[in-house]
Amino acid sequence: MKWYKAVAIVVLAPLCVSAEVRRPCETVKAEITKKIEANKASSYWLEIVDKGKQKNGAVVGSCDGGTKVIVYHRGAAPEQSAAKESAKPKAE
Repeated sequence: MKWYKAVAIVVLAPLCVSAEVRRPCETVKAEITKKIEANKASSYWLEIVDKGKQKNGAVVGSCDGGTKVIVYHRGAAPEQSAAKESAKPKAE
């Protein structure tokens, strides 16, 4: 193998990898959703947050070149829970 081919491989290989790594968060989230639903999970929600900013839940993926993570939470999403609470009749 000639030296210029080796140099070309070394220079171009990281560019190919970075194209795969910089995936949009919504695309990654959709793929994770399909996998979770294939396992018949019924009550969960996914959240996209900046890396290191998650407070609870399990990190199940990363996106935007590793700057953001996708966090899995069990149970109903907060806005769904709040809607259910406000729909309940208030005791007087």
